[in-house]
Amino acid sequence: MAKRLGVPLDVFTVRKLGVPGFEELAVGAIAPGGVRVLNQDVLRALPNADETIESVTARETAELERREQSYRDGRPAPELRDRIVILVDDGLATGATMRAALKALRQRGAAKIVVAVPVGPPDTCREFEDQADEVICASEPEFFQAVGQYYEDFSQISDDEVRELLARAAQKLT
Repeated sequence: MAKRLGVPLDVFTVRKLGVPGFEELAVGAIAPGGVRVLNQDVLRALPNADETIESVTARETAELERREQSYRDGRPAPELRDRIVILVDDGLATGATMRAALKALRQRGAAKIVVAVPVGPPDTCREFEDQADEVICASEPEFFQAVGQYYEDFSQISDDEVRELLARAAQKLT
């Protein structure tokens, strides 16, 4: 997408806080700058919620920091103050990670934030119209179950692939 638009590519790392045993169900998410958002509906149904949230947050914070360091390879994070940011994800489900990213980007002073995803349930896509400056949800199926059902191949990309893509993008800017 960055290549097609002719804009810089970078990564903004966020981590889902999955329910233990049901990791795909987000009880919340974290983002750089100490941002944490919680899904109150899921939180209320969680036994030992406080302990569970703290434990999952600690584990995911360590992974967030590891990825930030690994992906950047010594390059500083870009300055986002007064910039337009197009925040792209593979899709929206509960929206927890996108909410965390939006909150963190607002803290960093982004002038305008565009949320761009290929798929998401209509109610979740609508929710972001109040939080982002612009929302592009290409497909909003009424009977949405999971982001992965809309992909032929929904396998994870490796850290090496992420580093390679970011390094190539950084070279093009110099």
